[in-house]
Amino acid sequence: MFKIGLTGGIGSGKSRVADMLADWGATLVDTDEIARALTAANGAAMPAIATEFGADALTPDGALNRDWMRERAFADPAVRQRLEAVLHPIISEETRRQAAAATGSYLVFVVPLLVESLQRWRGRVDRICVVDCDPDTQVARVQARSGLTEPAIRRIMAAQAARQVRLESADDVIINDGATTPEQLRAQAKTLHDRWLALATTQGR
Repeated sequence: MFKIGLTGGIGSGKSRVADMLADWGATLVDTDEIARALTAANGAAMPAIATEFGADALTPDGALNRDWMRERAFADPAVRQRLEAVLHPIISEETRRQAAAATGSYLVFVVPLLVESLQRWRGRVDRICVVDCDPDTQVARVQARSGLTEPAIRRIMAAQAARQVRLESADDVIINDGATTPEQLRAQAKTLHDRWLALATTQGR
């Protein structure tokens, strides 16, 4: 199956693009969604997280205390590495399972940190698509949806790949900055969808 790696910084709009592609027939494997399921109450990752970080890392119902973890993980790289060491193997296993079951016209891996682990992903996808956005727009979007402070958002952004590094890794780019209208975003996504669908059809012959 033809495979796309879809990525972008926080607040870039990659989830909106992914939803459009799914509406047009692509199958999504979203590593953020997988991580959320694994760290929900009774999620498969929660016993290991409780062992690694203690009861403070859990909400009363047994889910990951995201605010507690976010504050520490983005302030201390060692904490982030410990969390990743717990989560990444389980996420990778579920990602492989969902990909093996995919039946759409092509497969889209939605991976926020794809460029940060490029060596692992480059060989798994046929093309990498970056949803690009200027930093100030990223901050404004995340503030509007989450209520996080600007310093907290910029700490998250600083832990992600730099904008230029993402663009240098891209085979395809969708621009979704503050001047991009919903119609323009949809048109860009549809152009790429049609191109990828043609490639997927050719590959299948």
